[in-house]
Amino acid sequence: METKGLMGGLYKITEWIMRIAGSNLYWLLCSSPFLFVVFSKLIYNADPAAQPEVLTYWVMAVLAPFTLFPATAALFSVTRKWVLGETDLSITKLFFRSYKDNYKQSMLGGIFYTLLIVIMYVDYEVYMKEFKNMQILGIVMMVLLFFILLSLFNFFSLVAHFHMKVKMLIKNAILLTVLRPFRTLSTFLTAVVIGFITLKFTWLIPFGFATLIAWMAYFNFNIAYTKVQEKVERLRQVEEEGTQQADGEAGEDAESVVAELTEGEDKEKN
Repeated sequence: METKGLMGGLYKITEWIMRIAGSNLYWLLCSSPFLFVVFSKLIYNADPAAQPEVLTYWVMAVLAPFTLFPATAALFSVTRKWVLGETDLSITKLFFRSYKDNYKQSMLGGIFYTLLIVIMYVDYEVYMKEFKNMQILGIVMMVLLFFILLSLFNFFSLVAHFHMKVKMLIKNAILLTVLRPFRTLSTFLTAVVIGFITLKFTWLIPFGFATLIAWMAYFNFNIAYTKVQEKVERLRQVEEEGTQQADGEAGEDAESVVAELTEGEDKEKN
């Protein structure tokens, strides 16, 4: 029997708190090896007498593809269901099944992204510190690195939404970031706000900061993807009618590539 009135509202609020906190705790658990190293590094750096060291960064780079990426992909799979209106699901069952099913894709994508991020960051350091007359290239590398980090929001959303090869997931994640930059930036700004609040109130860490970011990221992805589908559908209608006019909103080449998004197989898991 559905509870109504004040008690019904309180019940729904409590239910959502449990969903958000539960999925967030599962993410923390599966990411724990990576997060342990991160927090250890933060504690070490807080010591004024601490000596500079880079070993921890390499350990983080090794652990990220095998722990952080699969856990985040599973978390996005949970928030995907919520955005699509499917809320009456077992969070435990959904999270760990998604973790298992998406592990290979997210791990391989994580290896690619981690290598790319490491290479670009090393290039940035070299250009900024070793070649003073080429610092402009270091700035370019930092801008590109920021762009790659932004595309991760779309990568995890695509892993949660499609059955695709890893190459296509990465390609479409970057492409969608290019074509819908403001949506991706709004996700980033939301993540910054949530992160700032979490730093102020650290007791919130177990209760939803990662889930809320994933939820907002997939929400924005879903809107952007829906608009892409509408554009592709309009292009197909124009082609069927034999019209040779351009769409006027974006180049035909870009739209034909975006059409690959619609060719992926949607993940419909109960």
